[in-house]
Formats: sequence, structure tokens, C-alpha cells
Amino acid sequence: MPEQLDLNLLRVFDALLQEGSVTAASERLHLSIPATSRALGRLRRAMDDPILVRAGRSMVPTPFALRTAPRVRSLLDEASALISADREIAPADLKRTFTIRINDGVATTMAVAAVEATAAIAPGVVLRFVAEGSESTEALRDGSVDLDIGASDEAGSDMRTALLYRERVVGIVRADSPLGRHRRPTLAQLCQHPHVSASRRGRSRGPLDDVLEAAGLQRHVAAVVPTSAVAALVVGASHYVGLVPQRLAEQYSETLGLRWFTIPAPLPEVDIRLLWHRRLDADPAQRWLRDTLRGALG
Repeated sequence: MPEQLDLNLLRVFDALLQEGSVTAASERLHLSIPATSRALGRLRRAMDDPILVRAGRSMVPTPFALRTAPRVRSLLDEASALISADREIAPADLKRTFTIRINDGVATTMAVAAVEATAAIAPGVVLRFVAEGSESTEALRDGSVDLDIGASDEAGSDMRTALLYRERVVGIVRADSPLGRHRRPTLAQLCQHPHVSASRRGRSRGPLDDVLEAAGLQRHVAAVVPTSAVAALVVGASHYVGLVPQRLAEQYSETLGLRWFTIPAPLPEVDIRLLWHRRLDADPAQRWLRDTLRGALG
């Protein structure tokens, strides 16, 4: 007779996949190592798969386990929401890891504020930030990501979204650059210096180029880097001009030896939003996290 799966076994599966070892999973679950090892044996029989296999001194998940992990995470979230719906939680007693997908411009300026805001109330909470590899909402649907923070416009009928703040783009140069003496340089002055463009997709053209083209001007983009943080570092070590989120410029200009200035053009502002799956609406821990982040980042 095949081994039967239950929620406790699925919790063990989830912990094993997140921790990558029986010992670490047992600590996470507050179980003994032998009990966790026996649970792994039951999982292997029930799923007809090794789940974790030895690779040198460590354990690695099988392809089946990697494919199954997001679905298990989603099931556990739904079970938690069902049990805890409409219940109050005590954040100080909460022990949970939340996975947050976040874009570079937000991470460099907001991660510290988010961690400090949650740690002050719930020291047992861990915020696990992962970089944007794709804005696909599938990671939110399958539970591998709890929240998305960024400028994504994609939001299906099963998604929920909330505005955090609006961000505008500003220019940055090294503090000793002649352009840095101008609080609001002209478009022509901007075009006298080479630019570094920040684009994860490798694009050298953006809204500023449309404005310049309408004015009969053109800038020279000498380098394209994947993130705004890298652009700021490149500008700090060169004579390039960069465009970055204003919050990043305000927070790091002095540290990196930069000066920032407003762009003399009506560039579009960017809405930075929270995005989550609707199945997490009723989860009190998720509601607490969203409210806390809105208070800290809004």
C-alpha cells in the first residue's frame, strides 16, 4: 500500500527543499534529526523519488523535487490561510520566511528600511529578497514568491496590487564633473557628455531619447549595464552621465562621490507597486507583512 501524504509530510518536504539538508530542516521544524530522516523516507516512498541526493558533501534536490516544490509551497500557503483566516496574529511570535522579488532600484534603497521595520516588530521573521529574473506572475501563483515589489504592470484577475510610491528618474555625475555644477542642466548640455544606460534587457534607448529627438538632439550612450546600482558605480568612477531613481541618488550620492540633478524634460514617473496572489489575501501574516511594508516604504 503506497505511503499516504499529509500536511505534516508536505511541511517536511518544503523545509528539506528550502534548507537542503536533513539537519537544517530538522532545526527549522523543531524535530529530531532521526524523525526528519524518517519523514524523508516516507516522502521518498510516497512520491517515488529520492527528493534529495548526495552531491559531494551536500544534498541537492532532484528535478522532480524542484518541479514539485512551488506547488507544495502553494498548498501550504492555502492551508495556512484556511486555518488562520480572520484570526489575529502576534507578530512578536511569528517565525516565518517571506520571499520577496524586488527590482534593483528598490532593493538598493528600500531593503534596509523593510528589514528594520519588520525586525522591530517580528524578530523571528526573515525577509528573503530575490532579484528579478522575470516579471512573470507564475512565481506568485505557485508560491515560490510571496510578494513582488517593482514596476511591473502585469496583474491578472487572480492578482492583487497596491501602490507603494511613485519614482522619478534623475541624472547623476561624478562630483567633480563640470555638469555637476548645474542644478538643472539643459538638454544640450546633457548631450555633451557620454551616458551609461541601466537596462536589464540591454536597451540603450529610453524616454529621454524621445525627448532629445523631438528637440533635434541626440546623446551618445557609451555603455549599457544591467542595473541602476551598477550605473551609479560606473558614473562614480568615470566621466559618464547616468539616469537612476531619485531615491537611489539621494541615498548614495554622497557615499559614492556623486551629484544628482533633475532632468529638464517631463519624463514619465514610475509606479512602484506591491503585487501578490489573491489566495494570500486572508492570510493574517501576509496582511501584516504588506501593511508593514507599505508603512515603511510608502
